[in-house]
Amino acid sequence: MNREDHIVHGFKATLVARGIYMLSSALLMFVLARYLLDPDGYGALYWAIGVLAIVQLFADLGLSRSVARYISEYRETDPGQVPHLLETTITVKVILLAVVGYVLLVYHEWLATALGEPGAAPFLAAGVVYLVVFSASTFSQVALQGFNHLGYSAIVQAISGAGRLLFAVGFVLAGFGALGAFFGYVVGYAIAGAVGIGILYYGFYARHDADAEYEDGLSKRLLEYSLPLTATRSANVIDKQIDIVLVGIFLNPAAVAFYTLAKQITDFVLAPAESLGFTISPNFGEQKAADQLEEAKRIYETSLTNVLLLYIPAAVGLAIVAEPFLTMVIGESYAGAVPVLQVLAGFVVLQAITNLTSDSLDYLGRARARAVAKGGTAVTNFGLNIVLIPAIGVVGAAIATVATHSVYVAVNLYIVHTELGLNVRRLARTTGMICGITGVMGVAVLLVTPLVSNLLMLFGAIAVGAITWGALAVLSGLVDPGQVRSVIG
Repeated sequence: MNREDHIVHGFKATLVARGIYMLSSALLMFVLARYLLDPDGYGALYWAIGVLAIVQLFADLGLSRSVARYISEYRETDPGQVPHLLETTITVKVILLAVVGYVLLVYHEWLATALGEPGAAPFLAAGVVYLVVFSASTFSQVALQGFNHLGYSAIVQAISGAGRLLFAVGFVLAGFGALGAFFGYVVGYAIAGAVGIGILYYGFYARHDADAEYEDGLSKRLLEYSLPLTATRSANVIDKQIDIVLVGIFLNPAAVAFYTLAKQITDFVLAPAESLGFTISPNFGEQKAADQLEEAKRIYETSLTNVLLLYIPAAVGLAIVAEPFLTMVIGESYAGAVPVLQVLAGFVVLQAITNLTSDSLDYLGRARARAVAKGGTAVTNFGLNIVLIPAIGVVGAAIATVATHSVYVAVNLYIVHTELGLNVRRLARTTGMICGITGVMGVAVLLVTPLVSNLLMLFGAIAVGAITWGALAVLSGLVDPGQVRSVIG
């Protein structure tokens, strides 16, 4: 199987498994928001998860992605070092989890009170277990990515999504409320983590005969490379979660629910881009090691074009149908999320590019440069949130996200260009054509949206946009129907 076929195969496997994950997440969001929890309960659940995501930074650092990078390199050049890399990573992670978990257990009530949500203390106490199982699930996914076995990695994620759906809904129906939903998350991640660690141990660790000696300085390089990745991951988590925490501090749980719901919808839309980025990124490490940067450039440019072709019209369509979609599908009680989702539609395009680019930079060895960019924009995002949320409400958090992420994407693209020498003129011309057909599609959707009065008509309006986009994309030569059929087949 050549590299391109391997990428397509990995993309299909990843997309199917992530499709299961995103579908289960969408069902969980829908059932909790529409039927089982009111906006206050929904907001309380995801506010606590947002706080724990920030605490998780101290328990994981950037070790998972660092070891994935070195696994990608050494499994080709010196596979006997792979077991040593895994052992070092797991040892350090266990120590970190023990320390952070103990501190959280002792100070969970103080933390909840200090953040202005004393009622969240039970969530934070249970968060000790959440940290462990979430870490096991995500570590196994990323390590399997480093081995370039993306199907296994995606299976772990799919299991976590299905497990969360089953147990969160079950616990809420049993009468445990938002805290029950939280324990559903814990059980889902626990099952996924157990499966992932099992695959990693029996499928990869046990099959590599460790060299008698650990390569001199390798463990140091592993830990050193984790530092910029820690900075990047910290900035990324803060970028994604601090706004949720601040909305809860400055406003109320219902506002958290509106903001979280809008961000979750954008996450569902972004699943294909995330799958593609997850699929192609390990190849860049291999290609750089083999001095095949021209091939890496071709793959990246093709992937970027496809991402823009999908997500620019998707973002415009999402902004146009946001109001009927939220009020008809989720319910009138979540109408406050409409302006947030319309602003975050711009974030969809930016995050799609980021999903494609960020992991690739790590495998190209440019984690430090990306960390600097991410750190700067995360600090700016934090400052803008503090200014805008009290001034204009929950929409201010969305505006801050879009503004700072625009800068981060621009820097990422520049770093990729310095590594691969992208054909900027061709990419700009293609992007202009995509924007042109999107404009025509947007007009078509705008004309039919005022007629929407039920779900069937809403799906009809979306279909009008999709058909218009597809026809124009084919006529303009941006989409080759034969290539689409070959990828699907």
